[in-house]
Amino acid sequence: MRNFWQGKHGPLLIAEIGGNHEGNFDYALRLTELALEADVDYVKYQLYQGDTLVSREESPQRNQHFKKFELSQDQYITLAELCKKNAIGFLASVWDTEYFNWIDPYLDFYKIGSGDLTAYPILKATAKQNKPILLSTGLSTFDEVLSSVQYIQSVSEIYREPQNLALLQCTSMYPIPFSDANLSVMSLYHQATRLPIGYSDHTVGSTALEVAVAMGAEILEFHFTDTREGKTFRDHQVSLTKDEVVQLIDKISEIKSLQGDHLKRPLPVESDHRVSFRRAVYPSMDLARGTQITEDHLTCLRPNHGIDARDFEKVLGKTLQVDVKAHQKLLWEYLM
Repeated sequence: MRNFWQGKHGPLLIAEIGGNHEGNFDYALRLTELALEADVDYVKYQLYQGDTLVSREESPQRNQHFKKFELSQDQYITLAELCKKNAIGFLASVWDTEYFNWIDPYLDFYKIGSGDLTAYPILKATAKQNKPILLSTGLSTFDEVLSSVQYIQSVSEIYREPQNLALLQCTSMYPIPFSDANLSVMSLYHQATRLPIGYSDHTVGSTALEVAVAMGAEILEFHFTDTREGKTFRDHQVSLTKDEVVQLIDKISEIKSLQGDHLKRPLPVESDHRVSFRRAVYPSMDLARGTQITEDHLTCLRPNHGIDARDFEKVLGKTLQVDVKAHQKLLWEYLM
């Protein structure tokens, strides 16, 4: 069964264009092309209509904001086809369940944003698509996260399998200081759910993403732009550029090399030092044949020639069968 959480460069890399296009389709195309050139695993958008996302009465300004950022069905399909043509995945947070009818063929899995973690009807409709789900957990308590996981799993048993449900640690503010990234929560999620874990970033720069990889993140989501210069929309300020993503990929390679694997054994590069760095038992003074060995007669020195230092106590009480000099290599045949 395919593991959707495995990326080309280790962790799955998701370039979140989201609303950075600000309703300009040509700009959306340009950002998508740059993300493809950066060689991420998925390019991500947010699919919505202002009127099915925000109340016109309760929050008219937010309603108008999202309306300005809308793209059409045909435009999103064009973006998805562009990704497909370049063998890069297209991903979306689908905030309008009516969109499932036409966007589902283009999605390998669904992303649920932090704001919808408690929107159980959205969770249910998404789970009914029977595709893997990636769930962001900003704004949430630990109990709320567990409750939403359990709810999704109650809709379909497939979400009990790690390949079908994953969690992202996230703090929903733009930008956040390092002290609010709270990356240690990832291990808490994994211990409690045994699901894959990752990190959705809202810091400035890539340091938090790099640390997340070192801490075991299997998925990295980050905002993506062409430049932060001269931009007023907040998401641009927490976004990485193409060159920065390329640098991040190089850093991930270094981190993965440093991590190695979980098997502890002497490595080939250590082979010359296993003897020269380790100690053996040596006489600390000249000793005559017939001497009964005591602790005062011995020392432990490099290299590990003769009797290993771990056998120090086994030498005590033995009788020498030959004369030996201080710092001479000891052999078991010298002792009785």
